[in-house]
Amino acid sequence: MSSKQGGKAKPLKQPKAEKKDYDEVDKAFLQKKKEEEKALKDLKAKAQKGSIGGTGLKKSGKK
Repeated sequence: MSSKQGGKAKPLKQPKAEKKDYDEVDKAFLQKKKEEEKALKDLKAKAQKGSIGGTGLKKSGKK
C-alpha cells in the first residue's frame, strides 16, 4: 500500500441484475410457491396460538 491511500479500500460496484423474462410455466411455478409459503406461514401462526404458547393451569396462592 502506498502512503497516499489510507483507510479502507472502497468495494467495487456490483453490476445491476438484469430482469429475467419468465414464461407461463415459470410464472405458474413461482405463484404456486408463493401460495405454499403463505399457507405454511399461516399454519405456523395458528400453531403458536394453541396450547404450545400457553402456561397451563394457574395455581392460586390460597390453600
